Parts: sequence; C-alpha cells; structure tokens
Amino acid sequence: MDGLVTMPDWLSAYNGKSVFVTGDTGFKGSWLVRWLLLAGAKVSGYALPPERAVNHFVRLGLAHKMHHVDGDIRDIDSLLMAVRQAQPEFFFHLAAQPIVRTSYEQPKETFDTNVGGSVNVLEVVRQTESIRSLIYVTSDKCYRNKEWIWGYRENDELGGKDPYSASKAAAEIVFQAYRESFFNNRSELGVASVRAGNVIGGGDWAADRIVPDCVRALQSGLPIILRNPEATRPWQYVLEPLSGYLLLGAKMHKNPKRFSGSWNFGPGGGAGHTVGELAQILHDGWGDSDSPLQLMAGGPHEAGLLSLNCDKAAAELGWRPRWNFATTVGQTLRWYKGVHEGTAEETVTIQQIREYMEAGHD
Repeated sequence: MDGLVTMPDWLSAYNGKSVFVTGDTGFKGSWLVRWLLLAGAKVSGYALPPERAVNHFVRLGLAHKMHHVDGDIRDIDSLLMAVRQAQPEFFFHLAAQPIVRTSYEQPKETFDTNVGGSVNVLEVVRQTESIRSLIYVTSDKCYRNKEWIWGYRENDELGGKDPYSASKAAAEIVFQAYRESFFNNRSELGVASVRAGNVIGGGDWAADRIVPDCVRALQSGLPIILRNPEATRPWQYVLEPLSGYLLLGAKMHKNPKRFSGSWNFGPGGGAGHTVGELAQILHDGWGDSDSPLQLMAGGPHEAGLLSLNCDKAAAELGWRPRWNFATTVGQTLRWYKGVHEGTAEETVTIQQIREYMEAGHD
C-alpha cells in the first residue's frame, strides 16, 4: 500500500493483484487507475490514445506506472492479446463513446463502440479463466427515461431516445445475455453491471461536457454557453462511483454469486441540480473571470430529469455517497483552480483521494 494514503480494509483485495482496465486514458479511467496503484495493484490498461494534448492520464504520468496498450475495444484480437498477457483477476470495463451530443453526430460509431465493443469485452472475459471479478460500466441513461421525480431502480425498464442512451441500454441487455448464458456457470466468477449518475470533477478535459467547457471559458474569459440550462442531473464527484465500483469488485472477488447483478451508484436524495445552477456556481467560485453565461436554444434532445435509487448499494454493500453537491462542486473548483495556479495534477488528485477516503457520509 502507498504510504501517502490510509486505505479502507476492503481495498486490500487489490494489493498485489493483476487488474485490467479498459478506457484507462479517459476521465474516470485515469482516476480509477491512480486509486488502484495507491492500493498496490498491478494495473494493465487498454484504450485509444488520448484525443487531447491536455489529458489527465498523461499529466498523471500513468503510462510509466502501469502497463498500457493503445488499442480499440472494437478490435477483439488486440484486446484478447492484451488481456491474456495481463492474466487479470479483476476487470474494469470503462471504455466507451461517452458523449450524448457526439452520439447524434456519429451514431454508428457510438453503437459500434458501446455495444459491439462491449460484446468483445464480454467475449474476452468468457475466454479468460483468470478473471474473478468483472465490473461492466454502463450509465444511468440506460433506463427508459419517463421524466418522473423518483429514482430509477436496477429492475426498471431499459431504453433510450438518443443513440447514446440506446447504446447503453443495449449494452445492458447484452451483459444479461452473457451472464445467464455463460457466466452463471462459472462458480468462481462474479460479474456486475454498474450505472452511475453524471460524474464531474478534476481532470476532465473532454469537449461537450459542462465542467471542462466552463473551465476553458473561465480560463480564457470567453462566454459559458449552456445548451440545456434547465436540465436536472444527479451530479456526483468522480470518486463516488469509483468507490462503489472498487467496493463491489472486492466483494464479488470474495463472494461472486451473492454480489453479481446490476447496481446503481448515485448521489443522495435531493441531489438533483440544474445545469444552470452548476455553471453559475462554477462561474461565481472561479472569482477572477468576466465570462458571461449564455443560453443556446435548439440543441439535440437530452434527458430533462433523471435520478437513481441507490437503496440496493446502501443495504447490501454499505455504500453511500460521501460528498454532497456543495462539496462536489467545491472540490471540482479546488482541483481546477489548483492546477490553473501551478499545482501538479498528481498532487491535487492524490490529495483528493485521501480526503475522500477520510470523509464521513454526508
């Protein structure tokens, strides 16, 4: 274990173990890899090279701390070769086309990646006997959104109006087929699909995402443009769902069949806030920018109201969110402002992992 951080007992499940992560160059993937390395894991990763010059994976120097392979999950032969080389016990599947707006511009690529690529991942797991625990990440948008006020449970109807949401619902259906057809027959293998809310936090530099778009505007003094300011989302800090994935993965490794299935990881009740609220707090908290807020009408359809019910995770895993909305936005601002003022990304990232693990439940 890394001496910088006091780890919860269950994280010891990863110490010295081989862990494979698809999508390790992404926003959530890079945070997950850094946390696993702090826990003493031997991490291998597989993903497309970072699209942007400014990238959390690169700035954390992760390529020198783990075994990373540049690759596309649509290429099953390359993926299978990388997994066979790593012989992992734990597998975290995070690789995806993650942007709703991009799914309208590139629907086929979205389905090929989020459905076809996920089929490849499941097929590789089926052929790899070393794997004992699979965390298969989809999205809260896999649920057929009925714009109701209560949170969706794991057994609610799947579906999606936009290509991204539909691709995630389809990926869930494929997961269930593999679980019932193949994985239930392997007594030593636990498999879980996990669905998280809208994740924000430091290290996200992607295009067409609210926080990095706001930060870029604030840094440059340009207008902050909001496409759907009234849309309500269950915002949560990136460490929240990752803590759920890690806890679930550790528990499945010990008791595969009890913890297999589908799980929600979202913020607490009453955590829904609008895009406009989030942008306004970021704008006001930055403190030294004159970037105005501007609304843009006529954007493509996105869900207006969406939240998750996480009673299952609370009751069966003992998992609950630790940071409320105010803390989530405050820590996001602190990360970006710290880096903007010259602090190394790795320093701020490790500090926030430590603070998160030491925090109580809000």
